[in-house]
Amino acid sequence: MEKEKITYENKNNFHKLSESEKKNVFAFCEDYRQFISKAKTEREFCEDSCRLLESNGFVPLEDKKTLKAGDKVYAVNRGKGLIAAVIGKQPMEDGINLVGAHIDSPRLDLKPNPLYEDQGIAFFKTHYYGGIKKYQWTTMPLAIHGIAALEDGTQIKIVVGEKESDPVFCVTDLLPHLAQKQMAQKMNEAIPGENLNVILGNIECDDEDAKEAVKENILRILHENYDIREEDLLSSEIEVVPAFDARDVGLDRSMIGGYGQDDRVCGYTALRAILEMKNPDKTAVCLLVDKEEVGSMGATGMQSRYFENIMAKLCAKTAKNYSDLMLRDCLSNSTCLSADVGAALDPNYAEVSEKRNSAFLNCGLVLTKYTGARGKSGASDAGAELVAKMRKIFNENQVEWQMGELGKVDLGGGGTIAQFVANLDMDVIDAGVPLLSMHSPFEIAGKLDIYMTYKGYREFYRNN
Repeated sequence: MEKEKITYENKNNFHKLSESEKKNVFAFCEDYRQFISKAKTEREFCEDSCRLLESNGFVPLEDKKTLKAGDKVYAVNRGKGLIAAVIGKQPMEDGINLVGAHIDSPRLDLKPNPLYEDQGIAFFKTHYYGGIKKYQWTTMPLAIHGIAALEDGTQIKIVVGEKESDPVFCVTDLLPHLAQKQMAQKMNEAIPGENLNVILGNIECDDEDAKEAVKENILRILHENYDIREEDLLSSEIEVVPAFDARDVGLDRSMIGGYGQDDRVCGYTALRAILEMKNPDKTAVCLLVDKEEVGSMGATGMQSRYFENIMAKLCAKTAKNYSDLMLRDCLSNSTCLSADVGAALDPNYAEVSEKRNSAFLNCGLVLTKYTGARGKSGASDAGAELVAKMRKIFNENQVEWQMGELGKVDLGGGGTIAQFVANLDMDVIDAGVPLLSMHSPFEIAGKLDIYMTYKGYREFYRNN
């Protein structure tokens, strides 16, 4: 009789996949690579997601007066977040299966009054968004993405730096010959935030009376190409992001490197998983939110009432007699996967990780029982019962998975939307893709992890 296995260990089982399984992994990840190469802002991700949803039979929630099992609906939050749902056979009071990700990423935002000229060079002033290492954003090709909102309600889309024929932009840095003082500074002080100014141009306009001729020339170019004026920049949301596409990494092409994988890798896999839901027992909901990188504040963040409001509408449209208690029961009986990335152990910096409790590249989806910092401060700590439930779902459906935490106990930490979901009286655990170089302009994810995260979300949606 075979001896019962009583030990547990993390393993990279990429090499054990069948040829057909490998083909599925690589095909899925190629679709993902192309998607995130284009959708570099939360607005773009939301817009492209809506197109994907509509092509798979989802309709706007506002178009449905009532809802029945099997209906597919979605709602958009101010162009920067969305909720997609497939109505289940069970009543909403029995709860939903929710996968929630955020689609904002660290970047440079233009300041409200960004354009200026200094020493014959025009610049955009920026304010960095989220946790970045500022030095990583210098001397690399950058693109600008966003909108200018006009007084008449028109939105002018601006994307420059993505086509081969486009110019790109850059934040400059000191040459080593003059950087002795800079290189003696701490890394977080060597590049001040106010120095993250994006270089725009150097040619003067042909008006001899112009006081800032280079700046005016840039304004003329903006007006000619986008029909906007300097005042329109005051009501714009323009982001500065890396100008390159996501790429395969490694001779074996086992990884993907690119910008914004925190957390669009989980947003994309959650979205793809819900597209496959047809008649789930419980209502399946994909939630994509904004502002997680700056604390989930604001009307498009997880701390707003938007999610609750949409859930109230779903409850009301699936039942004849809606009450607030119905919504409360729905939330209390629900389970959520907080779909966010984890930190993969980096052998180059192994000293910051505790190996026995770290996630590893291409060992599968990572469950993170708790986040927070040091003594679990600010953590959402999932209960043992929920961890056991997820183990069962993943093991029964051949989902490769692992457990992990964010570094050694006293070295740092982080948070996700999990704590705000938990405040709704909902069971929640973090589950997502482990990354190398998180929050950098070029984050690295394992393809097996990406595919297994999609598969894990899909099986969770199907769970009764």
